[in-house]
Amino acid sequence: MRIVLVTGPGGAGRTTLAAATALAGARRGARALLLTTDSSAPETVLGTPLGADAPTPIAPGLHARRIDPADRFRQEFLAFQERAGVALDLLGAAPLDEDELTELPGSEDFALLHALRAEHASDDWDIVVVDMPSAAETIRLLALPNQVRRYLRRLLPPERQAARALRPVLAQLAGVPMPAQKLYEAAERWENELAAVQRAIDDPGTSVRLVTEAGPVAAANLRTIRAGLALHGRRTDGVVVNRLLPTGSADPFLSALSGSQQTALKALREEFPDVPVHEVPHLGRDPQGVEELDELIDGPAGELGDTHPEPEPRTDPWTVDDRLATDGILVWRVPLPGAERRGLGLVRRGDEIVVTVGRFRRIRTLPSALRRCTVSGAGLRDGVLEIRFSPDPDLWPKND
Repeated sequence: MRIVLVTGPGGAGRTTLAAATALAGARRGARALLLTTDSSAPETVLGTPLGADAPTPIAPGLHARRIDPADRFRQEFLAFQERAGVALDLLGAAPLDEDELTELPGSEDFALLHALRAEHASDDWDIVVVDMPSAAETIRLLALPNQVRRYLRRLLPPERQAARALRPVLAQLAGVPMPAQKLYEAAERWENELAAVQRAIDDPGTSVRLVTEAGPVAAANLRTIRAGLALHGRRTDGVVVNRLLPTGSADPFLSALSGSQQTALKALREEFPDVPVHEVPHLGRDPQGVEELDELIDGPAGELGDTHPEPEPRTDPWTVDDRLATDGILVWRVPLPGAERRGLGLVRRGDEIVVTVGRFRRIRTLPSALRRCTVSGAGLRDGVLEIRFSPDPDLWPKND
């Protein structure tokens, strides 16, 4: 299965291009699904009302489904309330009814991740295209499972669960189930769910596709976005340049605007030399319905739905370079294409390291060898952050 996460700056037409990508996949014979949390724009683009309970048929081979964050939140909250019933009774809490529940901020993120995990586990589709939020929000969203799992491990360390066998005895002595047991059981369920979401995100078939318009600041904006995606190990499989005007117009205004777009397009190709850049024409209107989407993907833009070639096996892009024999150091190489020295931060906290790129931050546990070292320097060269580690004499194994 291919999973294509379509994102980009606001106003670039990512919902339209997500729908066009899914349709292009269906036109190539794939079983394609479009997932979205938007309640109106996709229906306008596709020309068909979407249901939240089951995928809606749109065209031969193409289905679409609208994710309902409010319904997902109600289901999860009621299930939690039922599991925690005894503890809530002890506290004298009054349970909430379904009709008085309204979703909380962040519910949409978790609903989208849950849907992504569910479709990844199914065998119903060849390509799943997800209409993601804006690029900065998408980066944070894709980092969320690992972050929450880290918080759970810090607040509820797994080793404490070794005492689980004692809890039934304590519960009998107290006469009521121990709330701590429910807490650890909930944490275990969350860990399993988040691990499944992480597998979907890390799958070799999952990639991010950036949608942009060909404007004067497009390359600079996407440079920052690409660096944030690379920081979290996300693969960019293409850049889609939307609403391109035809060249060679006799109208001076349109000719100048087209020339500016071609200049921006050239800058984008130079910025992303190793990533396909797809050109999508301006139809003179916002596409509505399958027929107009077909017109949009006619020609080179039909490659948007290509489910081939086979994705390469996924490996950790952060690699350790052993230079002990020559320079007496180990180097942790972190690919950060698009990153600039300005806004780059690096902090070590015990066995973890915190890397900041602009507005994005990632915390990673050091490999075992690097935990016995001290950070001796770092540098950004050709889009790769090289963090230098020197062995700590007090911790490094001594040669006999």
